[in-house]
Amino acid sequence: MSVSKHVLSLSLVAGVAVGTPLSALADDTRQGQPGSRFNPAISVILDGNFYDNRNSGDFFEGLEHARGFVNPHDHDHDHGGTEPGFNLGHTEIGFSASVDHYFDAVLTLAVGSHDIEVEEAYGVTRSLPAGLQLKFGRFFSGIGYENDQHAHDWDFTDRSLPYTLIFGDHGLQENGVQLNWLPAWPVYTRLGAELLQGENEGMANYEGARDYDSGAASDRNGPRLWTVFAKLGPDLGPDHALQMGVFGGKSRLHQNLHGSRGEEGETWFAGTDWVYRYDAGGAHGAGSLKLQAEYIYRERDLSVVGVRSGSELTHPLGERRRDKQDGFYVQGTYGIAPRWMAGLRYERAGMTNDPGVRSNLPADVDWAESERMTAALTWQASEFSRLRLQLAQSRLASDNSGGRDRFDQVYLQYQLALGAHGAHSF
Repeated sequence: MSVSKHVLSLSLVAGVAVGTPLSALADDTRQGQPGSRFNPAISVILDGNFYDNRNSGDFFEGLEHARGFVNPHDHDHDHGGTEPGFNLGHTEIGFSASVDHYFDAVLTLAVGSHDIEVEEAYGVTRSLPAGLQLKFGRFFSGIGYENDQHAHDWDFTDRSLPYTLIFGDHGLQENGVQLNWLPAWPVYTRLGAELLQGENEGMANYEGARDYDSGAASDRNGPRLWTVFAKLGPDLGPDHALQMGVFGGKSRLHQNLHGSRGEEGETWFAGTDWVYRYDAGGAHGAGSLKLQAEYIYRERDLSVVGVRSGSELTHPLGERRRDKQDGFYVQGTYGIAPRWMAGLRYERAGMTNDPGVRSNLPADVDWAESERMTAALTWQASEFSRLRLQLAQSRLASDNSGGRDRFDQVYLQYQLALGAHGAHSF
């Protein structure tokens, strides 16, 4: 079936939900009443923006050449192709339902200007014993805090630098299985483990067998990536909430097959996430505070498995390098008035930034940090709509210029929610 037919079918189905009063749908959602197998809950999130970018050229092209973080695949321009001027951002169509007494099902489609992508499509168990729950299909990994949030759940227009540079534009999004355990302990605790196919460009890039003039890249069936995570939420009373997390993962095959050589090996990462909330009890979020921070560290242990002859950049077979990168962000949002929220975010990537092999690099190359400072002002017009003004200044360490390129960005974003939409996670 063509993409146009898919769009027509979805618009007809969504039209049924849109015809239902939004207040009624919101009430059902707050009461936790999921759609049935015959009448799934349907939501549509419209997202668009006006964007401008100044100084050193295209910010998203700068990300593709951020020193030390260049991934095998070029970054897609975030939010479905952001260019100066008006953009259709990350429009999302979601379906969810209780299949039966045993399973729930979720399908989320990301609609861009020219394509439709399956963002998530998974089943999840409803009644496993001992606090266990199994998720299977395609989903955002449960690592960290930001990773499994959809774009409309973010407090800022774009994804943070550490996630974008280490995991790519979509974060860690894979096919696989996830096992969660919520033990019956006095303190909220969630433990999880995932077995994933292993296709993420920053952690488990896979291109399969390939022959070179000398040597060859290998082929390995999935799953090739596993992760673990833990979250702890102590009881701080009715007005305060805190969630602390640690996470990590390892890929048994990561391939960089490009240019004059092919590399492959293993990759691992680890990190921590912290979120604090204060509910002031003011009207429409006035006085409420949210603080959020994450740190991620990555190592890739790669060896040259194939080389092209006649190239100045040819590396010998078996040459090994271990590159190391890390990054963090810290952000806060505060309800400055009813329906008005101000936010600040600071991000840095590359405090640890070691390419592993320097034999073919200029001696004066500085593997410096990339950083960004962002300010946002959001007006939450209602439960179903918001407008946001966001300003950011970045300094990206560049492979192209050899220095740090400055980018000034401005977003004016809108988000409109149609249909039933579940409550956001912590």
